[in-house]
Amino acid sequence: VVLFMKGPPASPRCGFSSTAVQILNFHGVEYVSRDVLSNEDLREGIKNFSSWPTVPQLFIDGEFVGGCDIMKQMHSDGEFEKTFGKE
Repeated sequence: VVLFMKGPPASPRCGFSSTAVQILNFHGVEYVSRDVLSNEDLREGIKNFSSWPTVPQLFIDGEFVGGCDIMKQMHSDGEFEKTFGKE
């Protein structure tokens, strides 16, 4: 699980990245993060790779899942429990 975000998880640099971190932590998901603010090529490259214009972006097993809104929906719908076997 990889989260491309603004800033590090300990101190996110935008509210959407902060929300994404909170959701992952709430569900006990082990993940690595990449700070897109530290590298402009990474920031633009991930948007082009996923065809998604905003950050944060969540990838599971190399597959793009979505951004903050989709993560919030997955949290509300119980999809995180299903995805990570914590039902």
